[in-house]
Amino acid sequence: MDLTQIETDLQNPDFQYRLKAIAALKDYSADIAVPILTKQIKDPEFLVRTFVARELGRQKTSESFAALLQIMRFDNTPNVRAEAANSLSLFDRISASHLVQAFVKDDHWLVRRSILAALVEMECHEEVLEICSLGLEGEDAGVKEACIDGLGALSSSRQSDAALTKLLSFKDSELEYIRVRLAYALMQFDTTEAKEAMSTLRQDSDYRVVGAAMENLLP
Repeated sequence: MDLTQIETDLQNPDFQYRLKAIAALKDYSADIAVPILTKQIKDPEFLVRTFVARELGRQKTSESFAALLQIMRFDNTPNVRAEAANSLSLFDRISASHLVQAFVKDDHWLVRRSILAALVEMECHEEVLEICSLGLEGEDAGVKEACIDGLGALSSSRQSDAALTKLLSFKDSELEYIRVRLAYALMQFDTTEAKEAMSTLRQDSDYRVVGAAMENLLP
């Protein structure tokens, strides 16, 4: 699609045209695409803004980085903010501190889980430990489960001891789903403390917890 058509379609009231125009910008260099994309970060249709966030991640410039930060801070739709977080992570470790800040300020489950997954993928171990500790203090069940998993992913890192200590503090949790995720996370640790906790979980009052804790014993 040529630039004239892209500009025309971006003015079309039918958002499907705007979506196609945004997608077509992947074929253009950053100096052309980024200024156009940044003009669309306040598009009234959240799907268009989601596409904008995605395409900004393809164009690794300081301008696209700044635009993604703006989306994460001010967009009113969690899906868009989550996509911006994913795109920001494509800038690698330079984005880590910004993602942590976003996790602290944005308590929506989708945004938080997207940030956590990105930081785990980036192997930003210190940041993963920090946000998992924070997420486990919240109320969202899905975020808590993801944070337990995130701590398990630190088993081979320099944050292993701190992660295990945090995990073990949940071995007597009243929440069955936490104890289930804890069993899976503790499987990643080869320490006496982890094995003792697993032994306790195999005698749990909830069969789902027992089943999870027994899985690593199966042939």
